[in-house]
Amino acid sequence: MQTRIALCLLLAAIGTSRAEDLGTIGPTYEIAERDLIAVIQDRLRRMEETGELARIQENYKRRVIEGIERPKPVPGIRATETARTFYIDPTFTLERNVVDEKGNILYPAGTRINPFDYDRMTKVLLFFDGRDKKQVEFAKRFMSESKTPVKPILVAGEPLKLMREWKREVYYDQGGALSRRFSITQSPAVVAQEGKRIRVDEIRL
Repeated sequence: MQTRIALCLLLAAIGTSRAEDLGTIGPTYEIAERDLIAVIQDRLRRMEETGELARIQENYKRRVIEGIERPKPVPGIRATETARTFYIDPTFTLERNVVDEKGNILYPAGTRINPFDYDRMTKVLLFFDGRDKKQVEFAKRFMSESKTPVKPILVAGEPLKLMREWKREVYYDQGGALSRRFSITQSPAVVAQEGKRIRVDEIRL
């Protein structure tokens, strides 16, 4: 009961108290901004009514399809002018200990490891420019004659078009990651395992 009386007295005091000007505590702003979502929705409705939204969607779809059909060529790769063969040693040095689930050290930091001591390349990698008819013909011939499975990788051209024509998977060196890894600057180029090294042949047609 006392709590109710105190609450009533407090509410009465608030209701009858004189409003005082306490000054400006901080900067004030007029609350005039509309809800952001509502603004976006209105904008989308107007774009839909004028057909602008449909145009944007169509342009976006066209760019996506074009990017898939015709990816950007890998920069820095030209048709082979001077044939060359070089080797890459895949050996690397462990920067930290390799341990098993019990914490026992299997390979201490500083150990040099060659992946080919434990595994091997099961496919030959063939890099070529799909815009160059000579390189495309070479790729077809190379794949048909190779005794080892070949993974065709474009550095330029239209991978989906070739996939439809050849009825097989054709890969694309997106961003040139593989070309850089194997130091390829000319095409066509063949990457294969030879012993415990990687052999790279840039072939002049």
